[in-house]
Amino acid sequence: MTTPQPASGSSPASGASPVGEPSGPADDRSLTTVLRNVFTAENSWLVTLLAIVLSLVVGAVLIVLSNTATMDQASYFFASPGDFLSSAWDDISSAYGSLFRGAVFDPATVSGTPAQFFGPITNTLEYATPLIFGGLGVSIAFRAGMFNIGGQGQLIIGAIFTSYVAFSWTALPGVLHVAAAVLAGLVGGLLYGGVVGWLKARRGAHEVIVTIMLNYVAYLLLGGWLLNTSVFHDPKDAGQAISKPADPGAVLPHLFGSSLNTDFGLLLALVATFATAWFFKRSKLGFEVRAVGLTPSAARTAGINVRRVQIASMLISGAMMGMIGVTQTIGLSNPNNNSIAPNIDAGLGFTAITVALLGRTKPWGVVWAALLFGALQAGGALMQTQAQVSIEIITVIQALIVIFVAAPRLVKEIFRLRATRVEAGPPPPTPVSPDPFHAPSAGGQA
Repeated sequence: MTTPQPASGSSPASGASPVGEPSGPADDRSLTTVLRNVFTAENSWLVTLLAIVLSLVVGAVLIVLSNTATMDQASYFFASPGDFLSSAWDDISSAYGSLFRGAVFDPATVSGTPAQFFGPITNTLEYATPLIFGGLGVSIAFRAGMFNIGGQGQLIIGAIFTSYVAFSWTALPGVLHVAAAVLAGLVGGLLYGGVVGWLKARRGAHEVIVTIMLNYVAYLLLGGWLLNTSVFHDPKDAGQAISKPADPGAVLPHLFGSSLNTDFGLLLALVATFATAWFFKRSKLGFEVRAVGLTPSAARTAGINVRRVQIASMLISGAMMGMIGVTQTIGLSNPNNNSIAPNIDAGLGFTAITVALLGRTKPWGVVWAALLFGALQAGGALMQTQAQVSIEIITVIQALIVIFVAAPRLVKEIFRLRATRVEAGPPPPTPVSPDPFHAPSAGGQA
C-alpha cells in the first residue's frame, strides 16, 4: 500500500513554506501587495466613469460652499429655496462651463481663427504630455513589483542633463541639437532610476525609501548647488536661481503650427505608449517583468534573473521620468524661456502616480487618464479667471477621482451596482486513500 501524495501546489505536512514563497498572512500586509490590490481592483470602465462623475458632484458641492454670496442665501433657504438653488446652479454651471471651454472647446470661437478654435484642446494635450511619460514610468516599475515614487528626482536629473546639452552644445545643427537634448534627458533619468534598481536588487534596499531620499538629493543638487555655479546660472538673472536658457535650435518644435501650443513631445509620448504596449505583450523582457511582478519566487524558479529584471525595470521607468524633464525644459510649456528653476518638477513626479492608478497601469489607460488630468489643468486656469473659482478645486477633484477609483466597492454601493460574478471552474479532484479491503476488479471497477 502506497501513501497518497499531496495535491499539486499544497504545502508540506509540516506547514513550512517553500523557500522564497509567501509565508502567511503577514505578507498580505506588505506595501507591494496592498498596492497591487489597489491597481488591480475589481474595476471596470463603468466604475471608473462613475468615480469621475461622483468626483465632479463632490466638486460641485465645494464650488457652492466656496461662494460666500450663495451661502448667504442658504441662511433663508426655507423661506425662498428657489433663490438658493438658482444661485447654486449658476455657480456650478459657470465653473464647469469655463472648465469645458478652457480644456476642450469654446463655442464662441467657431467663427474665430484656428488658434482660437483649437487652442483649448491643444493646451490640454500639452499638459497631458508629461503625465503620459510619468504614468508609463510608474506603470513599468509597478508591473515589476516595485513602487517608483522617485519621479521628482528622476525628472530633475533628466532636466539637468537636457538643459546642459541645450545651452552648451550650440555647435550642433538644429535637428541634431534637439535629438541630443532629448537623449540626454532620457539618459539622465535612466541612470538615476538605475541607481534605485541596483540598490534594490543588489543590496536589498527598499525602493520607496531610496526614491524618497534621492528626490531630496536631486532637488538640493539643482537648487542648492548647480543653479549657483557659473556653469549653469544665468548671469542675466542675478536675483534668482535659474539656469541659462536653451539655445533656440534645441527647443522642441511645434506639432500643429506655431500658433498652437503643442510640441513634438506629444508625438514622443505616443511613441512611448506604443513601445510600452509592445514591450509588455511581445517582448521577452516584458514577459519577465510581468512574471517577476506577479510572483518573484515562481519567476526565479522558472529561470528568470529577478535581479536583472528589477534593475532593467527601474532603468526604463527612470528613462520615462527623465522624459518629463525634457518636456519641462525644452517644451513649449516652459514658462522660464526654456531655462530650469528649482521648481522644475511642478509636482509632476507625484501626479504621475495618480495617473498610473487611474489608468490601472495599462499603457492606453494611462493616456486617457493623462488626457483627463491635462483637461482639468488646462480648464482650471480659465475657471479661475472667468468663474472666480479657486484652481485648488481641481486638485481636490483629482484627489477624489483617485480615491473613488481605488475604492470600487464604495462606488458600486453608492450607485447600487451588482458585484461582478466570477465563474468558478469545477473543483479539483480530492485524493482518496486506497481502501485495502476493496481491491479494483479486472474491469477497472471498484
